[in-house]
Amino acid sequence: MIDAVLFDLDGTLADTAPDLGFALNSLLIRYARDPIPLQKIRPMASHGARGLLELGFGIKPNDPYFDEMRSEFLDLYLKNICRETKLFDGMEELLQQLEAKKIKWGIVTNKPKRFTDPLMTLLKLDRRAVCVVSGDSYARPKPYPDSILGAAEEMAVESSKIIYVGDDERDMQAARAA
Repeated sequence: MIDAVLFDLDGTLADTAPDLGFALNSLLIRYARDPIPLQKIRPMASHGARGLLELGFGIKPNDPYFDEMRSEFLDLYLKNICRETKLFDGMEELLQQLEAKKIKWGIVTNKPKRFTDPLMTLLKLDRRAVCVVSGDSYARPKPYPDSILGAAEEMAVESSKIIYVGDDERDMQAARAA
């Protein structure tokens, strides 16, 4: 009944919060602000730069400094993308079971390709995943279904025979729409 499993990356398959937090705290320190504990950062990790900058600096995309801060944050993150990032407990075993049962698996994330690809390589998942769809792979990222439907096409699997696993409401919206 299920021919493939697709995973969101941040907060679902991999715990990227420590490295996202490191980048945020590095930026906060650069601007003479107090760092934020990981337990406060973790719930915002799935919201990417937008959510983390709002948490750390109280700014939103319409703020005149947002683009500059976002660029600085993303540069810091890319330089430290896999210092502490690891798969969540049990995920490696799950991937091994899927592979043993010849069930295809892949990634559908809103993380841009410039971050997804190096992270997948450093986690040694790049050659194991049947497909990796980043946030900029299709015109409309999640919550739109485009990326999940694109992954289904790349894997040559009907979308109705795919399970999508994610940790955010937009993941569920995209899965339902696909």
